This record gives sequence, C-alpha cells and structure tokens, in this order.
Amino acid sequence: MDNMYETIAFQGMAGAYSDLACRIAYPELETVPSVSFEAAFLAVREEMADLAMIPVDNTLAGRVADVHYLIANGQLHIIGEHFQLIRHCLLGLPGTKLEELTDVHSHVHAIPQCKKIIEELHLVKHVVADTAKGACDVKKWGDKTQAAIGSELAAQIYGLEILKKDVQDASHNTTRFLVFSREKDVPPFEAGKSYLTSFTFEVRNIPAALYKALGGFATNGVQMAKLESYVDKDFNVARFYADVEGHIDEHSLQLAFEELRFFAKRVDMLGTYPAHSFRNSNRMAS
Repeated sequence: MDNMYETIAFQGMAGAYSDLACRIAYPELETVPSVSFEAAFLAVREEMADLAMIPVDNTLAGRVADVHYLIANGQLHIIGEHFQLIRHCLLGLPGTKLEELTDVHSHVHAIPQCKKIIEELHLVKHVVADTAKGACDVKKWGDKTQAAIGSELAAQIYGLEILKKDVQDASHNTTRFLVFSREKDVPPFEAGKSYLTSFTFEVRNIPAALYKALGGFATNGVQMAKLESYVDKDFNVARFYADVEGHIDEHSLQLAFEELRFFAKRVDMLGTYPAHSFRNSNRMAS
C-alpha cells in the first residue's frame, strides 16, 4: 500500500471488531479509536486520521443504523471495502472455569448472535457499547463470574483468557466495511480486475422516476450490487444509496450515469475502488 497513509480511525474501543478489521486490512497503519461513527468521520475531516473504517452491513444484523446519513454528509470519499468474518470468543479472567460464570457482557448485536452458549451456561446478559468495552470491564472488575463476548484481539489487549472460541450461532456472520479518505483515490482501470462505484442520488418527482433513472444501468449491462433508500425528517424518500459493479472510466458505466443524471435531481459520486476478494470467492462457492 502507498505510504501516503499512516493512521486509520474506527468507532469503538481498542479491540473492537472495527479495530480488528483495520489491522487486517491495513496492518501497517496505526489505529485510532473514536467514540462514535461521527467522531471517526470527523477525525478524518480534521486530519486527526488519514482514513476511517466504517461498518455498513452485517449478514445477521443488516444495515448499520445512521451510517448512510453520515456517508452522504461526511464530505469524504470511499477508497475501498473490507469484509470481516466475525468470530466471537467467550472471554474471562485467566484461570476461570466455564461453570464459574454467571453474567456476560457484550454489544447489542453480539449477544443475540451467541444465544446457544449463553443459554447453555445460563448466563445473565448485559448490553454494553461495544464488544471491547465488555472485555475491558471484565478485566477491570477482576471477578471470575463475569465474562465478555468479543474478539481474540480484545483478549490480547485486555489480558483475558479465551474460555471458548467460535461461540457464534451462525458461521457466515460477516460485516462489510467501507474505507473513507479526505481525498479521492480512484485506481487506474485495469482489464480483468473488479471494481465498485458508489454514489447517492435523488429522483425527480415524476411517475416511474426510479425505474427510468436506473434503466441505463440495465441497458448498458451494469450490475447493481446494492440499492437502498433512506428518508428525511418528514418521512419522504429523500435519497438513494447505490453500489454498482464497474469502474467509472468504463464506457458502459459512463453511459448509465448519463441516463441517471437525466432523471435524477442530484447525483453525488462517492468513489470507485477495487472490489474485495470476498465477493469473487463467494460467487465461486455458490
């Protein structure tokens, strides 16, 4: 990777899954914890970090709330994506036995993802800000009856023992992250490589506006990977977010955007970036 980047921000405490995603995708960068998604975006905008790693979707929990509003208003550019397989661990103080546990602490999404182990051990559930916060609290309390659900990274950082690995109920639990930068960083087009282009748009107030706006992608053979709508404060459908397969320099994609702009009131390009290898591996497996 180009050494123009040195730091990458994420939402959560050190040891959270977003921190793990940063370290796997960009092992050469220093990770910067942020108290919220908005703070992670702000860290990049105000040059306290070079990049931000932001989760947008999870195969079990669905869309990550609030992120799409920040994407549209964050004044940043998407330069990459990362898919992180989530492997939950049951963490406790060193020397703890499973039968000693009475309570478990973790993120609001992690707890229901591990229902089997929680029910098997008859643990009382406690929701905390993120998985790393649960691990940090267990270490701080020094009580062998308390456990956390988190990553192996969290166990290393907070000095906890992995009491049981892979405690998630579903093996396909995966989170998609987008990587944001202050500056555009569109890679040059190379034949044979896969790319994604992300953008937001509004449609004109005419019948079948969305159908007409997206027609250019169908007629030009452009595959749409994602399309989502979100509403404004008055509950009107205000904007759409989309990912399409292809590089912005490809003629077919340029023709599709010409048609989109004819029917849309506003089109904001968010970025063109390499498609993660996770996409190709899943297609080959299916």
